[in-house]
Amino acid sequence: MDRNIRTVDDVLKLLDGLFAPEADRWTAGAAGWWDGFYDDRSKAVPFFVAKPDENLVASLDRGLIAPGGRVLDLGCGPGRNALHLASLGFRVDAVDLSPQAIAWAEERAREAGADIRFHQGDAFELAATGLTGPYDLIHDSGCFHHLPPHRRVSYLDLLDRLLAPGGHLSLTCFAAGENGMGSEVSDADLYRQSALHGGLAYTPESLRRIFSDLTEVELRRMNDEPPESPYFGEAFLWTALFRRDAADAGR
Repeated sequence: MDRNIRTVDDVLKLLDGLFAPEADRWTAGAAGWWDGFYDDRSKAVPFFVAKPDENLVASLDRGLIAPGGRVLDLGCGPGRNALHLASLGFRVDAVDLSPQAIAWAEERAREAGADIRFHQGDAFELAATGLTGPYDLIHDSGCFHHLPPHRRVSYLDLLDRLLAPGGHLSLTCFAAGENGMGSEVSDADLYRQSALHGGLAYTPESLRRIFSDLTEVELRRMNDEPPESPYFGEAFLWTALFRRDAADAGR
């Protein structure tokens, strides 16, 4: 008989287990699933392209994000956004669960002569032990929507630990509604079904509620970029930019 629950972390790990084997997409044991995903680099996967997110480029070009700071790229994959940020003089830490993704990103960085610090592992554990903030920008292109509802608590804690006062969260995630993508099953039903259905869709209202401790700068659909564009863009995604106000730090 197990009676081992005594901390919030114990509860979170118990809830992780309800979603096995999908837990392999966000926990420390995820290397196997994601390594299989990244193993064939010739697959027609939209974000395998070596192009930065159009919303990230637009935020930088419009001066919404200040140049030259420290950046954390969450779920960096093959490193397309990390490479773009490093080319602009940002000091970049890039995290991914998959050794295959990190190896691919490191290859791209070597070819580009980019100085990026790559970290393979669970971002939540690294936030507590291996990553040293504060970061002026945390960029997340497709990590957040793979988390089960209870791991939003861990995500917000990561932001609280690592995002600098005045810093920004740049987020890209599945959009609910017409021409969107991802599961629109309610949080409660996700637990009843013990399934995440490949990723969760969000409404603007749900994103505003989850990140209500931050100030919204922009929230819109991602532009649908044509194949010849130098930027990545798919209209089934939301893009959001939130700012952590200096007065909110340390609350």
